[in-house]
Amino acid sequence: MSSIWHQRPTVELLNRMGQGTILEHIGLTMTEVGDDFLRGTMPADTRTFQPFGVVHGGANVVLAETLGSSAGYCCVDGERFQVYGQEVSATHIRSVSSGLVTGTARPIHLGRTSQVWEIRLEDERGKLTCISKLILAVVEKRS
Repeated sequence: MSSIWHQRPTVELLNRMGQGTILEHIGLTMTEVGDDFLRGTMPADTRTFQPFGVVHGGANVVLAETLGSSAGYCCVDGERFQVYGQEVSATHIRSVSSGLVTGTARPIHLGRTSQVWEIRLEDERGKLTCISKLILAVVEKRS
């Protein structure tokens, strides 16, 4: 299997990029880069809960969009292109009230002008909790 990466990222680099952002605030951490995926975690705690003590659907979307857009950016030549989220959808399947939520982003389509990513979120038992689709625009940088 060939790798999807234009330049293979490291979890250290990706986590540094999240410093001082919402990612750091909610405890989102990149954990693994595979040949065709990016994985990260988010705690199920008061930083990510809605008022009823379970992970907020919006927090799931933050995790999903972060994984997909970070991976998408690493699939293009960052000197020439940028990626921008155009649409994100999330289907919440089961709630999470403790532990870690783990997300895995994999490409469905990596085109010249657009990318489509599927991001699957799971609880610590490996049960699917949310499935998300992210569409990214690939835009040439202007000088």
